[in-house]
Amino acid sequence: MKGRTIILDHLGEVEAAALMVDGKLDDLLVDSDAPRPGTVYRAIADRPVKGQGGMFLKTPDGSAFLRQIKGLAPGQPILVQVSGYAEPGKAIPVTNKLLFKSRYAIVTPEAPGLNISRSIRDEEERDRLLEIAHDVAGETSYGVILRSSCLGVDGEEIESDIAAMLDLAGTILDDRSADMDLLVQGDGPHVLAWREWTAPAEVVTESGGFDSHGVLDALEDAKGIAVGLSGGAFMYVEATRALIAIDVNTGNDASLAAGIKANMACARLLPRALRVRGLGGQITLDLAPMPKKERRPFENALRAAFRSDDVETTLVGWTPLGHYELQRKRSRAALNEVLG
Repeated sequence: MKGRTIILDHLGEVEAAALMVDGKLDDLLVDSDAPRPGTVYRAIADRPVKGQGGMFLKTPDGSAFLRQIKGLAPGQPILVQVSGYAEPGKAIPVTNKLLFKSRYAIVTPEAPGLNISRSIRDEEERDRLLEIAHDVAGETSYGVILRSSCLGVDGEEIESDIAAMLDLAGTILDDRSADMDLLVQGDGPHVLAWREWTAPAEVVTESGGFDSHGVLDALEDAKGIAVGLSGGAFMYVEATRALIAIDVNTGNDASLAAGIKANMACARLLPRALRVRGLGGQITLDLAPMPKKERRPFENALRAAFRSDDVETTLVGWTPLGHYELQRKRSRAALNEVLG
């Protein structure tokens, strides 16, 4: 099946959204019991952590941890936003730099100015969008970023989106209450799919869409650790408590180029393998044997693959043992934790 299909359905009682590209599961969003990224709390500072430059906070959903706490004293209220999913047994990660994000606009209260996504390069379109942003947000002290999804979209739709985010930001930031509270719930999978999967696609909303479009079969594969690569090679994706281990195996290919071929295939498919499994944190690649001169082409392929991935990922580099390390934001609920 060619093309892009977005399926909005449920896994049991759990809301979920799947993106199928050319018949393969390309992305997956699954709700969980954990606080959603984007949730905004009025939290209460609890106790600092010496040597780490952070502080534990009290929230309605349990303990949270905030880095960079200059000027924050225990007992003081502070607005924070959930920035990702916590590791099991750890505090909720939060930031005090709030963002209000929708399909077309992002409001940045601490970064004033009107900005257009750099991926929109047509000068006439940039001027059109800048005029729209100025008409709606020219008098505000907040910053506004118009996203790449604005390209070619009707001006009234963009105006409405900007206005909604400005109203939300104003309501939250103008609230002077000092009590601990949950102020904004983060977006669920269906809204996230509308917000982030903006490329043209067929949208399926009927119940049972996961079954009829092959999502359930793809999920069974994703719950396993083996990912098939071209040429009969495999990579094995295993989540441990400390890190995500990726082992690349050439399979039955015994040619001199088997290692670099398997590693390049790993580079191309790794972002998707991590997305659909909801994996993040420290990632270590145990690659197939290849000459050191092939490291640069591998890095370039890996960088190109993650460039189109919407989860923040840092390519850290090579270890003395020849492994390659990455650091990936925990912005998704881990599939095996959600499905059990």
